Amino acid sequence: MAATKRHFDVIVVGVGGMGSATVYHLAQRGARVLGLEQFGIPHELGSSHGHTRIIRQAYYEHPSYVPLLLRAYELWQELETAADEQLLFITGILNIGASGTFNFEGAWRSAQDHDLPHEVLSADEVNRRYPACRLPEEMRALYEPLGGFLPPERCVVAHVEQAIAAGAEVHGHEAVTDWQPDGGGVRVTTTRDTYLADRLVLTAGAWVGRMLADLRLPLRVERQVLGWFQPQEPELFQVGRLPVIGLVGDEGYAYCTPVYGVPGFKIGKYHHRSEVVDPNTVNRTFDAEDEELLRAFLRRYFPLADGPTMQLKVCMFTNTPDEHFILDRHPEWSQVYLASACSGHGFKMTSVVGEVMADLALDGETKHAIDLFRLARFAGATTAPATASTR
Repeated sequence: MAATKRHFDVIVVGVGGMGSATVYHLAQRGARVLGLEQFGIPHELGSSHGHTRIIRQAYYEHPSYVPLLLRAYELWQELETAADEQLLFITGILNIGASGTFNFEGAWRSAQDHDLPHEVLSADEVNRRYPACRLPEEMRALYEPLGGFLPPERCVVAHVEQAIAAGAEVHGHEAVTDWQPDGGGVRVTTTRDTYLADRLVLTAGAWVGRMLADLRLPLRVERQVLGWFQPQEPELFQVGRLPVIGLVGDEGYAYCTPVYGVPGFKIGKYHHRSEVVDPNTVNRTFDAEDEELLRAFLRRYFPLADGPTMQLKVCMFTNTPDEHFILDRHPEWSQVYLASACSGHGFKMTSVVGEVMADLALDGETKHAIDLFRLARFAGATTAPATASTR
């Protein structure tokens, strides 16, 4: 006689930023939840690592994000209390660019529209206030005092620890090899076992396109390189002396955080080399071009940080064509839900995304405004067929 397969209310596949928060919120509501992660918890093979992730409220990407961000801040503070650990570091943020650049203008409009505290600074004012910066005179900055950063690995661990304390089951190093609808529920097969659930939430990051090959999602997985460089005057780059920074210049768009976790100033270039990659075979080594793309920003705007290399890391962005998230139900299987495609800016909102996905999985709806993130906006869009339907 065949053994009875274990049954859960919800199975969450992928326990990174979005997945760990989803498991946490489901467990907090008393659901029998299983989280499955193909790598370790946490790990450095996806998109939820790198010591720091920027968080901000004056969001230039779209006004729909601001209410979600305000709730995300509340949820990060609640998680801090539960975990008894600082996770939300408020340093302020400088959105820097010449007149008309998308990050400055968008953040300024967002701050005005939502009555968020902010300050407009000239290049000279920035350079005097923050001697780590050397901005040319044509630049200016929107300073947002409530900006800051999150330590992503610790956030994932905190969500998982609190989920387990609330009764969740979480498995690392257990890859999903197949999932199928099973009556009104789902059957999930892994490298270790087979499970049944009433609902399935897919938060598989760069692997989500493979798990939903039938939908032909228009996703673009991109290789990113992050660098940490030793400053000549380290005291100018410390938390408390320097805010987080987003800067648009001739070299592209850079994002930076003060020294934390590594003895170096962190910098990344958005859409680093615009390399489309397979998440299973992405190049995780570095070359001179990777480093030069980052040092070009340092030499011009932060010359005191153009010192020895402390660390380089590879991560992945999973981008949609409009660079907004996907938070929705599967168009054919109502028991299957999808949360993914952070598009390089989503970690800050994973706390509230977890709440949204718990709402959808348990209630079929959410109080949060998520129309911007629905799958229907990609009607008719296709991408190259996935090479596999599993992670």
